[in-house]
Amino acid sequence: MISEEVNENNFYKKTYEFVKKHSAIDNEFINRFAKGDISVEEFKRFSVEFFHFTREWPAILSTLLVNTPDESDAANLTTILVSELGDMDPTKRHELLYRKYLRSLNMEPTSLVKAKQLPTTKAWLDGMRNYFSSDYYEALGAEFGLENMAIPMWDKILSGFKIFTQKHPEFKGVDIEYFTFHRELEEHHEEAMEDVLGTHKSDPDAREKFFKGAKGILDLEKNFWLGLSDKH
Repeated sequence: MISEEVNENNFYKKTYEFVKKHSAIDNEFINRFAKGDISVEEFKRFSVEFFHFTREWPAILSTLLVNTPDESDAANLTTILVSELGDMDPTKRHELLYRKYLRSLNMEPTSLVKAKQLPTTKAWLDGMRNYFSSDYYEALGAEFGLENMAIPMWDKILSGFKIFTQKHPEFKGVDIEYFTFHRELEEHHEEAMEDVLGTHKSDPDAREKFFKGAKGILDLEKNFWLGLSDKH
């Protein structure tokens, strides 16, 4: 439940602060990743499991789009989806950038497409599909959570790449354009989410469901990161 101190005037601020402090972006695995303090096996596991997200994300986002009745909300989501698909240039589709990353690690993407997902990865992706196809306000909350946790996530990933490749010269030539490109995009995605509830933020029930969606999807993402650990 949202604290009674949260009202329509401070709702976005409080939810934004909650997202930025959530353990989805402050947990044992991603903090070790940011310091380059992960094993080679953990690095490879991350690369494979994140590929599942990269492949499935456009379809998951499309689910939210087709279930969004508000036209202005749909416009913002369409902008994000078109970006994922390369902004009208199929050669710039984001999954293709990730495939370049995998090939720079001597991993063949086509052999990974049907690789069995870790249970924590599957739960995260299934959770996104469930939130985005269920209650509208929960769906918007889940998208708000994902978009607003992204900048610190990318920052930790990029920091980790730099340190990890210094420790492991065999990965020096890794192609990280997918990651640097997404870091540049994310501020625009946050802007698209600034008032995604619109006039509905005056409805306490809508605010409650919105917060539930944000918290729920981030709880699943935290488990995704922890599932990558050798200790899991």
